[in-house]
Amino acid sequence: MNPQTIARVTGILFLITFATSIPPFVYHYVPVVDDPRYILGGGADNRVLTGAFLELILIIANIGTAVVLFPILKRQNEILALGYVTARVIECVFIAVGILSLLTVVTLRQEATAGADAGSLVTAGKSLVALHDWTFRLGPGFFVGVGNGLILGYLMYTSRLVPRGMALLGLIGGPLIIASGVGVLFGVIEAGGGVAAHRDHPGVPLGVVARHLAHRERIQSICDRSLSPNYS
Repeated sequence: MNPQTIARVTGILFLITFATSIPPFVYHYVPVVDDPRYILGGGADNRVLTGAFLELILIIANIGTAVVLFPILKRQNEILALGYVTARVIECVFIAVGILSLLTVVTLRQEATAGADAGSLVTAGKSLVALHDWTFRLGPGFFVGVGNGLILGYLMYTSRLVPRGMALLGLIGGPLIIASGVGVLFGVIEAGGGVAAHRDHPGVPLGVVARHLAHRERIQSICDRSLSPNYS
């Protein structure tokens, strides 16, 4: 695959991750996450299922961005380039587990019999939603700092494929994301909890938007450098 194609495909994939990562958390998953008795009610199942579908596309695009960039990144450091791919895969594993947890809530709601114990169903639903919240905190809330922050930031900084000031954003932001994730894990920082964190704190989705815009600039710079006759 030539550098122009790599840059074009990577840019499209990052746009897809932007389009599919925010809507499920600010809209599609809100009913099941906000209502502890969702599992007993009518339920907005199609809305939740649509969010799950978007996140499946997100998983494909997330892994795709790392795989497509690998041929360029390995020219700088093959071990770290492989580490970046691995970090993205691990992040997607957490996302997948979160999807499964909410789909299980939907299935239990649809198949619960009339005589089922309401208290047990509510407890099961809360447990699955709590699992989903933790997958978000430890996946996008931790491994993004490792992959997109530290590893990709370091590769960009050392290779000078982008201005070092831009690469420093990743090197600074990465540890902050990791520290935040660790703080939430040990209860030092209060977790907003999945959807609530996105809906109640507009800085969160804005931060996601900024991260993707930064990647778009990185990709353009990579393309320009890769097409340079001095690039090797």
